[in-house]
Amino acid sequence: MLAVVALLTVLGVPGAAWASGGPVPSLAEHGAQGPVVALIGVPGLRWEDLSARETPNLWRLAGQSALGTMSIRTVGPVTCPYDGWLTVSAGVRSAVGYRCGLPPVPEARGAGAVIPDYGYLHHVAGQRHAGALGEALRAAGRCATAIGPGGALALADRSGAVGVYLPSADGLTAAALARCPIVAADVDDLARAYLAGGSIARVAEPLSAGDRAAAVRQADAKVGTVLAALPPAATVLVAGLADHGSIPHLRAAMLRAPQAAGRTLGSSSTHLADVTIIPDITATLLHAAGVAPPANVVGTPLTPGTGTTGPVADAAAAFEADDAAGQTIRNTLTGFFFGLAVLQLVFYLVAFLLMRRRRALVRVRVAALALSSVPVASLLVNLAPWGGASNPLAAHVGVIVAIALLITAVALAGPWRRAPLGPLAVVAGVTGLALAADLLTGTTLQLNSVMGYTSVVGSRYYGLGNIPFALLATGILLTSTVVAHHLLSRGMRAAAVAAVLALGGVAMILGGWPGIGSDFGGVIAFLPGIAVTALMIAGRRVSPVKLGAFCVAGGVVVMAIAFLDSLRPPAAQTHLGRFVGQVVSGEAVEVILRKLAAMIGTLANPILMPILIGAAAFLVYAVRNPGQASAGVVTAAFEHSPALRAGLVGTLVSGVVGMLVNDSGAAVLSMALALAVPLVLAAGISALPGAGRSPSSDPVLPASVPTPGPA
Repeated sequence: MLAVVALLTVLGVPGAAWASGGPVPSLAEHGAQGPVVALIGVPGLRWEDLSARETPNLWRLAGQSALGTMSIRTVGPVTCPYDGWLTVSAGVRSAVGYRCGLPPVPEARGAGAVIPDYGYLHHVAGQRHAGALGEALRAAGRCATAIGPGGALALADRSGAVGVYLPSADGLTAAALARCPIVAADVDDLARAYLAGGSIARVAEPLSAGDRAAAVRQADAKVGTVLAALPPAATVLVAGLADHGSIPHLRAAMLRAPQAAGRTLGSSSTHLADVTIIPDITATLLHAAGVAPPANVVGTPLTPGTGTTGPVADAAAAFEADDAAGQTIRNTLTGFFFGLAVLQLVFYLVAFLLMRRRRALVRVRVAALALSSVPVASLLVNLAPWGGASNPLAAHVGVIVAIALLITAVALAGPWRRAPLGPLAVVAGVTGLALAADLLTGTTLQLNSVMGYTSVVGSRYYGLGNIPFALLATGILLTSTVVAHHLLSRGMRAAAVAAVLALGGVAMILGGWPGIGSDFGGVIAFLPGIAVTALMIAGRRVSPVKLGAFCVAGGVVVMAIAFLDSLRPPAAQTHLGRFVGQVVSGEAVEVILRKLAAMIGTLANPILMPILIGAAAFLVYAVRNPGQASAGVVTAAFEHSPALRAGLVGTLVSGVVGMLVNDSGAAVLSMALALAVPLVLAAGISALPGAGRSPSSDPVLPASVPTPGPA
């Protein structure tokens, strides 16, 4: 009954944080008195650049605006100005390729201009959506004014032409705005200071603090010129829509609109109250012009949120703290996974040597539980304010270690410690429940975590990440098999199968439902794992044909979810619903090939593969050579609980399929093994009679419940 209630709850609240409020109102409905809408792009602008003294125009505008940050990720890890403006033009993440740098200077054509060699974008760079914004405005008869090269790139149609072009804001007049009220202005002083000119610019040496401050002042003066030409009622969007070096950052974003001052500026694209993405700019400009966005535009119109930011100085400090947290995670990733890989390999080596000699098995058990607690601890760390510490990195690592030790202590305390599956149930249960609760509360644990994602990197902003999927699937499958074990011991086989299906099914829907988990590949991978586990517990054989059918069923389920998502208004859809449109347009093949290439690339990852190979090799050898490899520990675990064997096989199935269908590839299976294998070893050690009292004694392997059918 609880599972049914939970499932109904999930089905009733898709995207509740953003979609429940109905359609997004137009900017005019916010009370704007005029139709003028201006985008002022200041590539490279960060909140730390702004102050009342050094940037008076931007500071004054911030006091009148909704405030937030912009994740300016495009196709690559770093977004140059050309890519940022091209993404505004296309409405989808885009990149120009080797010409990365500043946008090209347009060639004047009467009142307008044409971008030279624009065909390159379509025919060479493969940017089929370049010009989508300008083409939509032109087709609807809406006139737009481009200021500077970036503004021209944003507003150009598919031929590279823009109707009204001004090299600078000096020529912007009331008469021009009355005729062409949509404005895109490029203020490139800050980015230009870092780049060595031209459309194939290269990153120069870092600027000194003084040179950067001077460039910011120049940019602020030009922003002031644009603002002075706009009517007071104009809606103004300022965005720092590019990087200017090899390190990505969150950039400043503000929207001046009626009743916007002091509000947060977020987006349904990110499901975050104060983070937006570049394609939101495209959607905002089209929405303001009363033009329906093309199907490829993935952003949503920006409107002031319900949250408040407080004074501009406090908001700026908070946004910079968010960026610092993202930078900490970004800089920690390699070291964290390298450390985890080393710990895993050392553990398997030491455990192999000790178990062969049947010594210190209790210590091996404790180490196994502690190691398997690290993944969920890396998520639960976000319950603590580690980002505000004087040394965020040290605080982050310290809290992870403390939480992992706490979970280990809880697993080894209480009456459950006497049952072989008790500590396993604690660690797996905490992992599965933590992730399920995170999905239902906005995924704050996964945001800015080493196992999750960051807005700085911008690969995902909400929902279930690929590595968290592996942890959720493993935690839920192992927990459900503990429940099944107890039901089987009472002769309740049908109830055991139902428990696996119910717990796994609810977790799968949570992970795949739009606006909650929004994980496409996770459903495809989770369903076969659930089905295999349930089938083995039912005493049925799992054949390759059945396994293939389960994978196909996973694909059917996720496409059904995606189709339902595609029926919602475009602003409320997630990438699941948009994928349906990509299937229709033929773009889905490109998406799949890109993800496939990313997956294959992970197979050569020098950090992830040792975890995968070490865990898999240890497990296979221990099963095939129980007496030599592990003093019969793995065999003891499976003999004590055949349901556990079913859960482990189901976990491996989900991990392998998840590796094949997700762009994170080897990371999915690696993390599934990193959680499951140590827990199985801990259970097996507990199942050995007298393991803690006489490590040299041979195990006696009881058969407490009926054995499920073979895999």
